Amino acid sequence: MSQSLFERLGGIAGITNIANDLIDNDVANKATAPRFANSDIPKMKNAAATFIISGTGGPNVYKGKDVLSAHKGMNISPVEFMATLDNALAALKKNNIGQREQEEVLYILYSMRSQVVLV
Repeated sequence: MSQSLFERLGGIAGITNIANDLIDNDVANKATAPRFANSDIPKMKNAAATFIISGTGGPNVYKGKDVLSAHKGMNISPVEFMATLDNALAALKKNNIGQREQEEVLYILYSMRSQVVLV
């Protein structure tokens, strides 16, 4: 039996590291940083980690809003969205995640585009 994406990303500890790096990348990226200026960064990191854990086959620990509700009214641009995907890829690479898993995560994230961009 093959491992779930959750397991291949390193389980709770691995995904937490990836999520922390992703949010750090978002905060540092000039295209996405303004969105995080007044944010509770530890809360954002926890939300990202629990969302990814739940969405990749791990325990159902995410208690936040659905993707559309979380982004409604934010008017996120296509440039910001793509920058976040770049930030996610950098976080995955930093954590030595394999090519196949990188592609799977990016596919999942990109599939949410219509629920994030300009909503």
